[in-house]
Amino acid sequence: MKKAGSGSNAERAGASRRKFYKIDFDYRRAGALGFHLENENVLPPELKCLSDLVEPPRYVFDKSVGRLPRDLERCYELWLISDCTKSVFESVDPKGFSFAPCTVRVPKGVWDGPGYWLCKVLRVLDALDESRSRLRIGIRDDPRYRDFGKKFYQFFGAVELVFTEDLIGDAHIFRMAHYENCAICDQELKAACKSAGLQGLLFDDVSKLR
Repeated sequence: MKKAGSGSNAERAGASRRKFYKIDFDYRRAGALGFHLENENVLPPELKCLSDLVEPPRYVFDKSVGRLPRDLERCYELWLISDCTKSVFESVDPKGFSFAPCTVRVPKGVWDGPGYWLCKVLRVLDALDESRSRLRIGIRDDPRYRDFGKKFYQFFGAVELVFTEDLIGDAHIFRMAHYENCAICDQELKAACKSAGLQGLLFDDVSKLR
């Protein structure tokens, strides 16, 4: 495994003009969960697009067990998002996502809160400037992994990501090639989420990940 990052700080600073962030659920305030996916078998391991689901994801919300979902939560390699989050995502980057409506039930009565969706970031870009970034890069040698024999990225210690903006174009969100569980967004999407008051999202500046 090698560690990328041979360029100077000045070179790295000049490589990207837009600000980018690693976007995910806020794990720091997760707490006890009062919701779970009832039909877990609906999500195949190699799901390409949520429109391929054979039945709607079914969630059980029970606040007597723990907290109810915020505007964005993690569901395996996907996100569980609220109606409001979906509206923000679609307004900023309508081609960047796929969605599947969820059904929600509660122990007693009928769920009268916002609608929820499973969400997948569709776009995958190989846009990392490896020579100017600081991270670990290797070839997967464990056959138990799906990317066996392929390049992979690993975040360990102080990480700095620099992207080639020409390869990103007008995209506002994408998953990283060689680390597809990592979603990256730009300042415009972050600002829209903040403006809408969305709860449960965490934005980490990619120039100083730890």
